[in-house]
Amino acid sequence: MYNPQLETFLCVAESGSFNRAAERLYISPPAVIKQINLLEESLDLRLFIRTHRGLQLTRAGKSLYQDAKYIIQYCKDSVTRAKNAMQDAQSIIRIGTSPMTPAQVLVDLWPKVQEHCPNVKFQLVPFENTPENAREILANLGQNIDVVAGIFDETMLSLRKCAGLELSREPICCAVSIHHRLAQKDRLTVQDLYGENLMLIRRDWSHYIDLLRDDLWKNHPQVHIVDFDFYDVSVFNQCENTNCILMAIENWRYVHPLLKIMPVDWGYTIPFGLLHSPEPSDIVREFLQAVKKVSA
Repeated sequence: MYNPQLETFLCVAESGSFNRAAERLYISPPAVIKQINLLEESLDLRLFIRTHRGLQLTRAGKSLYQDAKYIIQYCKDSVTRAKNAMQDAQSIIRIGTSPMTPAQVLVDLWPKVQEHCPNVKFQLVPFENTPENAREILANLGQNIDVVAGIFDETMLSLRKCAGLELSREPICCAVSIHHRLAQKDRLTVQDLYGENLMLIRRDWSHYIDLLRDDLWKNHPQVHIVDFDFYDVSVFNQCENTNCILMAIENWRYVHPLLKIMPVDWGYTIPFGLLHSPEPSDIVREFLQAVKKVSA
C-alpha cells in the first residue's frame, strides 16, 4: 500500500542518527542507510544532511516528514476499512475510537442497548485523530465508521457535515500538569486561573466554548487565553510541557497520564454524544433509538 522505506525514514528522522534508528528497528545501520539511500534515489530528493554531529532534515525531508505519518496511517486505515466492508454491515455498528473520542460510553451502554437490538454487534475501529482524518471520517460517517462519541454542537456539526445525538451535558473542565501548582486542588475557581495561560480551541469551533471565551475576556481579563486549532495528543503534550492549562472534559482523563482534569466553578457545559451520518442506515437508526432510550 505504501513504500515501507517511509517507516524507516520516519524512524531515522525521529532518532537523529542511523545507529539509533537501527537499534529501534532491530536491523543493522548499513541496512538502514541502504533503505534511506534507495528512498532518496527513488524520489530524486535529498532528505538528510549528514554531519559529524548527526543528521538534519533538508527542507524536502521536513516536508515529507509532515506527510509520511498521515500516508502510512491512511493506508493502514484503508486496509481496515476494506476488511470491515467484507463483513455483514447489516448487523454490525462500527464505532470509531481515538484518544479524543473514546468509545467507553458505548461499551458501558452496550448490554442495555442489546436488549433492544439483540442481533446487533459492535466493532471498534481505531483511527488517528488528525485534522485530515476528522474531516474525512466525520463527513463520511456511515461508509467505514458509523458512529463516533465526542463533544459537539450545531456549529461543529455544520462544519463537519454530520449529525449528533446528545447523551449528556459535560462540564467544561481544565487539565493541568500533575506538577502544576494547581494540581493539589480538587476543584478550581476562575480566580485560580488568574495569571495563567488557558488553552482554548479557536473561535467558531464551538458556540459553548465561545461563550466561555467571551465571559473570560469581559469579566476575567487576568486569564491569558491561548488559541489552538485542533484537539489531538500534541495539544495535551503542549499543556504538560509548557505548564499551561487546557480546556478539557472528564472523558479525556486517560489521554495523558501526567495531566489531571479538574472541574471549574464557572458553570459552563458542552453537549456530549454520538456523531453519525445525517442519513443513517436502518440498522444505525435502530441503534441510535436504542441508545437514546437506555441513556434517558
